Amino acid sequence: MTSREIRQKYLDFFKKQGHAVIPSASLLPENDPSTLFTSSGMQPLVPYLMGEKHPEGTRLADSQKSFRAEDIEEVGDNRHSTFFEMLGNWSLGDYFKKEQLPWFFEFLTKEVGLDPKRLYVSVYSGNAEIGVERDTVSVEIWKEIFKKTGIEARDIEDADKKGMGDGRIFYYGDKKNWWSRSGAPANMPVGEIGGPDSEVFYDLGAELNRHEKSKWKDEPCHVNCDCGRFIEIGNSVFIEFVRTEKGFEPLPQKNVDFGGGLERITMVSQGQDNIFETDLYSGILEKITLLSGGKKYRDNMSSFEVIADHLKAACFIMGDDKGVAPSNTDQGYLVRRLIRRAVRYGKQIGINKDHWTKEAAGIVIEKYREIYPELARNEKFIINNLDEEETKFAKTLNKGLKEFEKMDSGKVTGQDAFNLFQTYGFPLEMFFEELDRNNIKYDKDSVMGEYNRQMQKHQDMSRTAAAGKFKGGLADHSEEVTKLHTAAHLMLSALRRVLGDHVHQKGSNITAERLRFDFSHPEKMTDEQKQAVERLVNEAIAGGFPVKYEEMTLDEARVYGAEGVFESKYGEKVKVYTVGEGNNIFSKEICGGPHVDNTSSLGKFKIKKEESSGSGTRRIKAVLENQ
Repeated sequence: MTSREIRQKYLDFFKKQGHAVIPSASLLPENDPSTLFTSSGMQPLVPYLMGEKHPEGTRLADSQKSFRAEDIEEVGDNRHSTFFEMLGNWSLGDYFKKEQLPWFFEFLTKEVGLDPKRLYVSVYSGNAEIGVERDTVSVEIWKEIFKKTGIEARDIEDADKKGMGDGRIFYYGDKKNWWSRSGAPANMPVGEIGGPDSEVFYDLGAELNRHEKSKWKDEPCHVNCDCGRFIEIGNSVFIEFVRTEKGFEPLPQKNVDFGGGLERITMVSQGQDNIFETDLYSGILEKITLLSGGKKYRDNMSSFEVIADHLKAACFIMGDDKGVAPSNTDQGYLVRRLIRRAVRYGKQIGINKDHWTKEAAGIVIEKYREIYPELARNEKFIINNLDEEETKFAKTLNKGLKEFEKMDSGKVTGQDAFNLFQTYGFPLEMFFEELDRNNIKYDKDSVMGEYNRQMQKHQDMSRTAAAGKFKGGLADHSEEVTKLHTAAHLMLSALRRVLGDHVHQKGSNITAERLRFDFSHPEKMTDEQKQAVERLVNEAIAGGFPVKYEEMTLDEARVYGAEGVFESKYGEKVKVYTVGEGNNIFSKEICGGPHVDNTSSLGKFKIKKEESSGSGTRRIKAVLENQ
């Protein structure tokens, strides 16, 4: 069964169970400052899991695009990837365990056709300290489910210490069978929601047990160990608790949050023990073989997997309708890191062709253009940024590699690593890879410690500079500067209306004579687009809109829909300036500078120049003319 068939069968199956199929949320989360990327299906649904009413009802299902940056260094072990699709279904205070567990089992065995004898499950063993009992309810449900297939399902305690024995159902504690965005209960902040879960594992077969060859060879083998024989393919989380100042308390509603990895379900369906040997990756691996002059995947598994995963992930992040370009900060830094790691591993397997990453990206875009049409919509943005980043990195890579020739064993420092990052764009893990490749000895803890201190210092300085730029982007608070600053708010709103919601302010500099404004956009604006922006701004000026502000928290600003950079540098409370009133609001933006009281005093807005200001960033110079 192909991955596309599995994805569709899953959505169809839960649609039959009364679920509304909703589209995947953006990879770039809205109103969630805790993370750079959407890394699970539940993330966009937290408000609804806490009781807010969802417009589609209480039963939802989707296939959610997900990205986990923490898995970058795990790629290359046959089952980890940074980008993946999470098949999900939710009950928002509707059904619970007795419906969810049989449904997923039925999907796996009847729809996908998996052998029940190869399925094993885990449940939560409880935690008396937080007042949550062991999940005997799920155990009884699972026993009945397996009994219907002729399997006697024995429940086992302490499998991580004793081994799995003849068990089918296994109890585990906080680290394995409790789920929240923060992990185990002890890590959950006040206000975080979570609960016990029940995971389903697939037995890849005793003949594939790599336990005796692994560093875990002296530990007992069980479904939740790391030997490679068992792989988790789905997790039903019963989100029914919230952490409060008093401890763990029940939520007003009991929820089901299910997530199943499409890559892993496809893998076991297709009889593989490796997600990269499924149809989800076959096309891009074939392209890597061609680009490398015939190198074989099985002979270069780690390099092939890193290239395939990283370029696929970069395509989806940049291809999102809120896509970001490679940069040295935040989400852009991760995109840059993915592309540069792919290029570096490409070099290791002999890919010496220029502009090759866009060829590999073309395979990804073609495969997913119907399922995720945003990739097709943003194809030019993806290709252009890949090409530009590859070219930049190629120019600096050889220079950076020469630096390793100057390093002495035992004398490598974190400052060396940071200098290579600053100058040549070498991520830290690539620095270590090159040291190992050149047999240069080093103290990893010492290097990492100093590197992290330098990076923190660099980030602190960058934040200070950014805050200074935000406040000091105005030459002064004179009348003319104030007018142009207000006009910049109108222009940003107009740009987003004309070009799209991917447009965000990247910087500004305003004097009494002109405003200079940088914003995210992948390509040169057309004359028609510039004229449309001018027209919208001048209409807002002619409308005589009042300009008012109110102070609110960042969370309130997000709910209000204000445009701005939601970072701590703004402080706990922010000023949100609104241009317009009632049902006729033109702009809502977080800002700390001076503004006019009414747009009618601004004069005529005119764009004088529009040009590139870096990868994925454009710059406008504009003036206000007296009418």
